Amino acid sequence: MKILIVKLSSLGDVVHAMPAVQDIRAAMPQARIDWVVEKSFAPLVQRCEGVQAIIGCELRRWRKSPLGAQTRHEWRAFRDELRSQAYDAVIDLQGLTKSALVARVARMAENGKRFALANQTEGSGYEAATRWVADVAIRIEPRVHAVARSRELCARALGYEVPAPLRFGLKAGADTAMRCVAFVHGTSRDDKCWPEAHWVDLGRRLIGQGFSLGLPHGNEPERERSERLAAALGPQAQVWPRLDLGQLTDRLAACAGVIGVDSGLSHIAVALDLPHVQIYNFDTAWRTGPSLHSGPQRQQAVYAQPTPSADAVWQAWQQVQEAAS
Repeated sequence: MKILIVKLSSLGDVVHAMPAVQDIRAAMPQARIDWVVEKSFAPLVQRCEGVQAIIGCELRRWRKSPLGAQTRHEWRAFRDELRSQAYDAVIDLQGLTKSALVARVARMAENGKRFALANQTEGSGYEAATRWVADVAIRIEPRVHAVARSRELCARALGYEVPAPLRFGLKAGADTAMRCVAFVHGTSRDDKCWPEAHWVDLGRRLIGQGFSLGLPHGNEPERERSERLAAALGPQAQVWPRLDLGQLTDRLAACAGVIGVDSGLSHIAVALDLPHVQIYNFDTAWRTGPSLHSGPQRQQAVYAQPTPSADAVWQAWQQVQEAAS
């Protein structure tokens, strides 16, 4: 059986779809599983066990100049690659017009079907086109964790029970293990950020315990914040170079743990089963946080408004460290 997963973006959403792939593998070991994703996230999906072919697209860029010659050329190449296999099942895990378009373009095997969400779930995006394109639209409980949503949709589409074990299947390279804690301070929304003074307070406590600190960044404002934190914390805090998602996953995997705001890199830390504290300024950890993936001690979400204190995050870190030892 040939199955196509359509989950294009964003980083955290891509990570949250990985357990569904592991469920399919367990239920249907002979299935071929391909995945359509934005090219910038392809290095991460390459590390997801069980994905045979990754079909990269650049819909985010193409929509800026939809009639340009380069866009037309790249779209045709993408379409030809997408249609090189005939799929028995195409599963749209995104629920948006852009993912519905990809599902519609995919080539179906005889008696093949397209599956998608029939409804919006709380806190997620949803557009009706996904339902119109689908041969089978599946209704999901509205208040559900993002991981559980993808797992249930795939299970009901393909006719198996969601297995009890939860695996992300995210493979990492063999970087040398470091006594380093990564600070994931960057996020797509400013209102999810944690005050820099709190990062400095926390960093000094960790350095006092003998840890070094890693400061990743994905854009210029995040690089500038990393450099300010490094300047405040001294030589034990190192600004990492800009890395692609594959390289960044390998480096995170070698860390002693990760402390971060609600962001894609924090979700990668969860998928790697690292000791991890995830910081929330909003009560949304039930939907995207680590509580579903691990025991409450090894990985924790800390929530408070307007933001958790450094003491609260430190206490959570102490607990995850104890659980990991």
